[in-house]
Amino acid sequence: MTDSRALMHQAERQCQRRGVRFTPIRRRVLEMIADSPGGLKAYDLLDRLATEHAAARPPTIYRALEFLIDQGLVHRIESLNAYVACPCPEHAHGFQLLICRHCGRVEELHLDDVNAQLAQRARDLGFRVDRQTIELLGHCEACLQAVAGKQ
Repeated sequence: MTDSRALMHQAERQCQRRGVRFTPIRRRVLEMIADSPGGLKAYDLLDRLATEHAAARPPTIYRALEFLIDQGLVHRIESLNAYVACPCPEHAHGFQLLICRHCGRVEELHLDDVNAQLAQRARDLGFRVDRQTIELLGHCEACLQAVAGKQ
């Protein structure tokens, strides 16, 4: 789970440096995502936000998510159609996600050599990469140990 207090402080500074508005709704959506050990789906976010803001509707969530993704504060987990906080939004390079199939925990990796190899191979083939998503689905150490302990 991401340290949400540190992440919020970092998000505020980053938005201020970039001259973009970190509105209360954007802040709250990021807090909800950061407080979750795994990804949250947009409608889960909407349900949670609606308890605090009666006027919250799907476009509210999707606009907030689009902003947070654009600012590098949140990643979309393509395979789950969910969102997870980026623990290091200052890292401008590609990333990889380890996703536990059992508990839903998500860890972010930054294997720059893998990104460089993929980018070079794409260039060699005359291909321009617009977005890269690498997701590794499996089981985290805690879940593997829990299963082993039951045997």
